[in-house]
Amino acid sequence: MAKNRGRRRRDDVRLMARIAAIVLAVEIPAAMVAAALPVQYWPMSLINGALLVFVCAPIIFFSVVRPYVLERDRAEMSAKQSADELRARNEQFDAALQHMQHGLAMFDAQQRLIVCNQVYAHMFGLSLDEVKPGTTLGQILDARIKRGLFAFGSPEEYRRVLLGEEKGRDSTIHQLSDGRWIAAGREPLAGGGWVATNQDVTDRQRSREQITFMAHHDALTGLPNRALLDETFGYALTSANPGEVVVVHLLDLDHFKNVNDTLGHQAGDKLLQAAASRLRGVVRDFDTIARMGGDEFVILQKARAQSNDAEALAKRIIDVLGRPFDIDGHIVSVGASVGIAVSPDDGAAVDQLIRNADLALYQAKGNGRGRHTFFKPEMEDRLIAELTMESDLRKALAAGEFELYFQPIVDLDRDEIVGCEALLRWHHPEKGLVAPGVFIAFAEKGDLINRIGEWALRQACLTAKNWPEHVRVCVNLSPAQFQNTRVLEVIVGALAASGLPPERLEVEITETVVLRSTAETIATLRNLRDLGVRVALDDFGTGYASLSYLQRFRFDRIKIDHCFTKNIITDPSSLEIVRAVGLLAGGLNIDMTVEGIESREQLDAVRSIGCTEAQGFLFGQPMPAHEIEQVLFSEVERQRTNADAAA
Repeated sequence: MAKNRGRRRRDDVRLMARIAAIVLAVEIPAAMVAAALPVQYWPMSLINGALLVFVCAPIIFFSVVRPYVLERDRAEMSAKQSADELRARNEQFDAALQHMQHGLAMFDAQQRLIVCNQVYAHMFGLSLDEVKPGTTLGQILDARIKRGLFAFGSPEEYRRVLLGEEKGRDSTIHQLSDGRWIAAGREPLAGGGWVATNQDVTDRQRSREQITFMAHHDALTGLPNRALLDETFGYALTSANPGEVVVVHLLDLDHFKNVNDTLGHQAGDKLLQAAASRLRGVVRDFDTIARMGGDEFVILQKARAQSNDAEALAKRIIDVLGRPFDIDGHIVSVGASVGIAVSPDDGAAVDQLIRNADLALYQAKGNGRGRHTFFKPEMEDRLIAELTMESDLRKALAAGEFELYFQPIVDLDRDEIVGCEALLRWHHPEKGLVAPGVFIAFAEKGDLINRIGEWALRQACLTAKNWPEHVRVCVNLSPAQFQNTRVLEVIVGALAASGLPPERLEVEITETVVLRSTAETIATLRNLRDLGVRVALDDFGTGYASLSYLQRFRFDRIKIDHCFTKNIITDPSSLEIVRAVGLLAGGLNIDMTVEGIESREQLDAVRSIGCTEAQGFLFGQPMPAHEIEQVLFSEVERQRTNADAAA
């Protein structure tokens, strides 16, 4: 303002000087003219001079004063407008600087701070005094380090890198010691300075890391998935030391489906998470656990060649997964089976090793579950044979190659056939007649057992409908069939379709069904009893804790397995076991059938201890439906003849 007033004062002096010069330029010639005239003409000359000045005044005003005033006003307005514009631009720049999301700092060629925004100071925890113009970059870094903020592993490295960076255009992302990720950019300025921008990209970086993690890990358990397993396997092979091998353990949980079926999929998920946690505890840090899907897991292990490292780990796996799990208050026991393949002998690629480990796992489960098996080349031939068997079974059901045979069950007191057990046979187009012990296990691995079992039940009821009314038909139900929620519906449908009275049907279940029993299984058995269908416990004494089964459900009959009767003559303990079971059954008012009677001596022995019903080759081998029908009606005729003779 003082400068403007001084400039205006000088301009006014110059204006007055110009006006005076003009007036003098007019008046001096007039005065000279007047002086040359006689005295009497001086008044007129003065008047004329005054008129001349009066006439010249407008000319002076419009030619000198007015342009000057207008020019001065325009100059002042322009200067004021420029000042306002400059002030507005400064305010806009400051607002933009302070409200931008990035932290911005400008340095000169001597690494001295020119300007920075509040975001920059806040990002690094700096006070306003620590980011005053003129502060050096070194001082700013020291202030950051004092607050524990640095990157690149150490404060010294952090300081060295940032002070030694070239002043060209650059962009980097680094992680600070407090866990934040900072994206730093550098843009050079003319004269050697630069503008530094800093952005907190922690959320974006973590999202990126999460996406990468999810692409390589199982969402439920957090374990590596198949994609990461492939990468890890390649590294394991290349990093193996001399004398080391890479072992693939493929395992799955035994009876896992039962947990899903009885407690629900949420409980099944929790079981998988608990199993994954236990597996982490049995491996070393450099071994890899991966979930393949479902209840199947893979462990990559580095082991010493010619050692028992692989077997030791497999045993630890089976042991730790064999312990009960507490799932929401439910005590669950599943167990695990393990198949093992070793590189390079069993394959050099992860796909081949997993396939061979899968063959070994298949063998382990076939041997009884809860065990481990190493891969052997002959397993592949066995698998091909089994796959062929499964394919033939599917064709057999459609082609009508199955047939039911029936074996008599005799009442020893009346010497009369009172029932027949239905036994499945397969007329294989190439192998001939195949017994169920050969193919049922294959059918149970898929859904075939339910389809074959439903056919057998319906066929048995239709056949028995034509038998004498006092003869019952006994049909075996597989444990796999009881896992099917339709088992009650299938039995009711077979009775309805055949018209067979329910009391003439006896279903035989093994101890495995009761071992896996749930509230739903027991309810199904009771519903069968309510319908009038009889329920027998087959192969009694060959399972586990049979007496507890008799408490859990009141069976109509127990059947003594033939393993106790085949040595009943030569082994006194076998006879005593059968006697004890007979006493138990009598005390519980449960009927008992002794299986496997093949000789008159065995028959006399079981009769001597009070057994009243038996089954075995002595009374007849399994025979087709038309043959058993002849036997049954011949028996009826014989009984009638004997009754008439007695009368």
